[in-house]
Amino acid sequence: MAMRRTTRTRLYRVTMYAIFIAVVVWVVLATDWVKIGSVFFNVEVAIKQFPNIIVIALRNTVLFTLIAFVGGAILGVLFAVMKLSSVGPYRWFATAWIELFRGMPAILTLFIIAYGLPIGLGFKMPGGPIVSGLLGLILVSSAYIAEVVRSGIQAVPKGQTEASRSLGMSPMKTMFWVVLPQGFRIIIPPMTNEFVLLLKDTSLLFVVGSTLATKELTTFARDAQSVDANSTPLIMAALLYLVVTIPLTRAVAWLERKMAKQR
Repeated sequence: MAMRRTTRTRLYRVTMYAIFIAVVVWVVLATDWVKIGSVFFNVEVAIKQFPNIIVIALRNTVLFTLIAFVGGAILGVLFAVMKLSSVGPYRWFATAWIELFRGMPAILTLFIIAYGLPIGLGFKMPGGPIVSGLLGLILVSSAYIAEVVRSGIQAVPKGQTEASRSLGMSPMKTMFWVVLPQGFRIIIPPMTNEFVLLLKDTSLLFVVGSTLATKELTTFARDAQSVDANSTPLIMAALLYLVVTIPLTRAVAWLERKMAKQR
């Protein structure tokens, strides 16, 4: 007699659970937990990182993210409006900008801004290497934010634009006083995701060099690991990233659920 479908499903689940438990037990028994603890969770090494990992590394990470996000948002709104413009040169320039900085790796953009332009054009970026790095992040984020803003603008019903124009508002006033405010409400979740991605991209600033006062979390943890020959600082940096990013991603999920109910 053929096995019933429910019996086969139950047998499959039991087998999958058994395999999972067997793998977990093998990992637990095969791992040298004493060595793992001393290398990745060394309390003495962790204590040595305070308070600098908070007051310097974490502070700089958040500060650099805010600077790059605000700069990228300003340029992003500008290029989103230009890409939707009826004027050809504006639209072509914005499209080329967005495709350029979305198509290149962010780390390559940082190299070009920090090293390529000074060498090629023979000038030194004012403010030091960290300013070059932040400028590179602003350019990269502006391209991604521009596409997010453009999608938000196009999601606003055309009736809103037509109603504004019928009241005598100019195209520019209609865009900035009617369309953009409604579009921003739509793009809050994806913009928050862009902020989280940018927070992690600040780790790329190590390529431009840094001083003790300008180190972000990844550079700080890497240097501390080299000094102590221990990986505990890397784990601490990872946990601090999660302390910032998890609440943001949870907030995005909550906003998406709320907006879905409103729609």
